[in-house]
Amino acid sequence: MPERVELWWARRQFSKGADVPYPVGTFRSEWAAYPALIRQYHPDLNAGITLTQVPPAADVLLLWQCEAGHTFAATPSEQRQRPGRERRRSTWCPDCSVLAKPPRVSARGSAATRAPRKARQRALCAKTPDVPVGEPFVSVCAPKPASAVEGRLRADLFGLLTVTPGFNAIRTARPFFDHLEVWPDILLPELRIAIEYDSVGKHGLEHVGRREDADRRKDRAVRASGWDVVRVRTGKLEPIGPHDVLLSAWSKKGQERLLDALRDIRGPLFVDAYLS
Repeated sequence: MPERVELWWARRQFSKGADVPYPVGTFRSEWAAYPALIRQYHPDLNAGITLTQVPPAADVLLLWQCEAGHTFAATPSEQRQRPGRERRRSTWCPDCSVLAKPPRVSARGSAATRAPRKARQRALCAKTPDVPVGEPFVSVCAPKPASAVEGRLRADLFGLLTVTPGFNAIRTARPFFDHLEVWPDILLPELRIAIEYDSVGKHGLEHVGRREDADRRKDRAVRASGWDVVRVRTGKLEPIGPHDVLLSAWSKKGQERLLDALRDIRGPLFVDAYLS
């Protein structure tokens, strides 16, 4: 859940052990593509913290002021994805949007006198087996591995840990994209931990923007099913979960850091019992 900028800053000070966890200018290049947002952001509205000190993927509520003088709260991700960014990049404002598109007055009567329109329900996939929520299984709907690095990570993990391989899905209580199942990259059933490998991809568009929102929704579905999630994030991707591991590339050192993340979740004695 997004938190106020003051609380977010204090938490980052504590986690990084520094009065200034992100010096001014740290994220200047990431924000340079959004000149309108730079104009809308004012440090005096945000505890004196400049925009170049805020990671674009941070789950923090910031105050913005549009050119018309309207002040509103939004996270960095929400601002970068507002409707109309294709027409005029990132200039969206809630108040200006209402003024630009006033409610349409219908001659057929008020909404209170009309029958409510039924929401269209999408059919769920019938291929998900009837197993308990949180149960791992082999799904015929799961996508194939997306990259060679993911394959190496999978091989390395199952070489390090004597856990059951082969599962590719978890049964969920609520639908996830028309399925009552979710497909993490790697499942460690005995530890009940799902591993995801994230990179920005060849064109720098993977796991950012709306795709990051889908990742967050996927993680919520996994946790609601009784599992924990560890994301191995590369390509300067920011963490989106409490146990994420940030790496420049998958390596021997990365293996140790991932094992440490597993130990933080389940405890060293439990995890080390599965080491090969």
